[in-house]
Amino acid sequence: MTKPLLRVLNGQAVWPPPMWLMRQAGRYLPEYRELRGQAGDFISLCTTPALAAEVTLQPIRRYGFDAAILFSDILMLPWALGHGLAFKEGEGPVLPRLTTGQDVSALDPSRVMAAVAPILETVQRTKAGLDDETALIGFAGSPFTVACYMVEGGGSKEFARIRGMAHGEPALFASLIDVLVESTVEYLSGQVTAGADAVMLFDSWAGVLSPRLFALHVIEPTRRIVAALRDRHPGTPIIGFPRLAGVLVGAYAAQTGVDAVALDTGAELSVATGLVPATVATQGNLDPLSVVAGGEAMAAEVRGVLDGARGRPHIFNLGHGIVPQTPPEHVAALVKQVRAA
Repeated sequence: MTKPLLRVLNGQAVWPPPMWLMRQAGRYLPEYRELRGQAGDFISLCTTPALAAEVTLQPIRRYGFDAAILFSDILMLPWALGHGLAFKEGEGPVLPRLTTGQDVSALDPSRVMAAVAPILETVQRTKAGLDDETALIGFAGSPFTVACYMVEGGGSKEFARIRGMAHGEPALFASLIDVLVESTVEYLSGQVTAGADAVMLFDSWAGVLSPRLFALHVIEPTRRIVAALRDRHPGTPIIGFPRLAGVLVGAYAAQTGVDAVALDTGAELSVATGLVPATVATQGNLDPLSVVAGGEAMAAEVRGVLDGARGRPHIFNLGHGIVPQTPPEHVAALVKQVRAA
């Protein structure tokens, strides 16, 4: 096993740690902005394999990261289920609000694999463009976070609707989660078959739930997905990202079966690594805004992450995605600093 990222996911402490960055392909790169205009809308970009593969490979060519991550979006799954989806400039994603059992029944898992076929082709094309040292990560949104967007109708500050449904209509909410678990397994399995070396589950809004609901709707659905993928693809590593989970990250890492847990910016590495079992690798967790600042501010934050990660299996990354105003030259300096550790 020569790929450094896969060695870490297999439990080895590699130094300096392999690195990639969440949203490493995107609007901060001039080559992305140039290509983005060719696709028209964002969904077309995600479902045009030649363009999506090119976008996925752009940061690998520029920075030489240890992993490429499929360029797509977590909301392509509800789109594939037949739920409406649009990306509006200045608003972000907009979806019909899911409120009833009839809305859940209207979701159609049988159409998912045909709908995502162009995305799976992107995986194949990207894999063909990578060298033997660079891993390819597939991904999906975790059921709870995907459900957030479906129930809220888009982004939210308080997530009052979905929390209200989870508390007040538990049977309805469980039925939605069940559909998303089943479809996520199929989608990620398709990505592995197409060539992904590892997969990642993004639970961006896991931290809005109470501990009881976190166990029910973050840990348990993730455990089910991991178990199903283990049956189909033994040996394929799985990274979980329960963003904002706080001290619950330990239970998540121990109970879901993931090979690595990604930590958000607010996690203190010395504390988080004490909660996470030694058999589970960690990933993270540089503040993306420190990369915008660059210079000594970024360098000090990088040193803190490296010091906290030393001696255990760790993948260097951000605690959330790169923001669009990030200067590309700051990312180059970041890569240089980590490589020199």
